[in-house]
Amino acid sequence: MTGTAATPHEERQLDWDGCLNVRDLGLLPTRDGRRTRTGAVVRADNLDRLTAEGQNSLLAYGVRTVVDLRDPTEYRPLLPAPDGIDLVRVPLDALAGPDWWARFGALDGTPLSFRPYLDHCRQAVADLVAAVARARPGAVVVHCGAGRDRTGLAALVLLALAGATPAAITEDYLLSAANLRPLWTILDRPEEEAGIARVLADAGTTPERALHDVLAEFDAEQWLPAGDVAAVRARLLG
Repeated sequence: MTGTAATPHEERQLDWDGCLNVRDLGLLPTRDGRRTRTGAVVRADNLDRLTAEGQNSLLAYGVRTVVDLRDPTEYRPLLPAPDGIDLVRVPLDALAGPDWWARFGALDGTPLSFRPYLDHCRQAVADLVAAVARARPGAVVVHCGAGRDRTGLAALVLLALAGATPAAITEDYLLSAANLRPLWTILDRPEEEAGIARVLADAGTTPERALHDVLAEFDAEQWLPAGDVAAVRARLLG
């Protein structure tokens, strides 16, 4: 791995009551030997499940912007959104469009979907990056339903733009699997992980290799607005 050693994920994990898969994207090593900044960007699962205590934790962490990557049919908040939070919606699944789903939908739930999304849904990726780049001062939370697939793509893009090492980005992605096991039990989806493993095995790859392949060809900074790229780097690196 290039750069300094990885940070134990316990230092980045956040306990927000009602959520299972929340962590800061800070403290990750970069290719030039730095680390990403804490309190800048947080990845999370479904914030609609936050209790009042969980919302208080979110506010206390300095969050001022929430970027919701879900489709409108998924919105089911338990409580009204807290005051003082800007909400930006970038529905990545809907923005992909029916043609994308017809061609690549079988890869959904795995990192094999990331490359096709970056190749064919550039405006959606640009909207995501802009939402983070143009957020007001304070922490930004990016979330979807489980905080694994759409949020995983978002985290990969943001961290790659900040120059995080491929090993660090991959390790961060893999943390979601253990965090979400209680959710699959709650949702009565015991085959979730096995199904993902089958898709990857059929493609002759692993999550680690698939992510490294995406990052080896990552070129989004070449077609994203330069100002937004610079703003994301400034937010994550200080």
